Amino acid sequence: MLAIIFGIIAGIVTGLGMGGGTILILLLSLFLSLDQHTAQATNLVFFIPTSLAAIFTNWKQKNVDSKLALSISFYGILGAILGAIVSKNISSEHLKKYFAIFLLLIAFHEVYELYKGYKRKRKNA
Repeated sequence: MLAIIFGIIAGIVTGLGMGGGTILILLLSLFLSLDQHTAQATNLVFFIPTSLAAIFTNWKQKNVDSKLALSISFYGILGAILGAIVSKNISSEHLKKYFAIFLLLIAFHEVYELYKGYKRKRKNA
């Protein structure tokens, strides 16, 4: 039952373009007690069909810059191969810490962007 709930939550977040995999890794490691390597690898498999669905939907809505997407995809594949090689040589405990740092950086960035928007809005009001 938890897998169904987690899949729906992560799928919705993925469809919104906000990194559903990040949520899924967190849920799998916290609530299903998967080690970090297994949670991240499971997320990668989850990512394939959900991203295809999101791509299809966004393509139909003409929200995709094809040239940019191809360029980013090529280098993303290279980065994914490098990341998988590096990940294999990192302990699960260290990987979990690096993931936490990554989440904190994202959170700080989002709070900072909200603050900048708030200041801009007050300045223009």
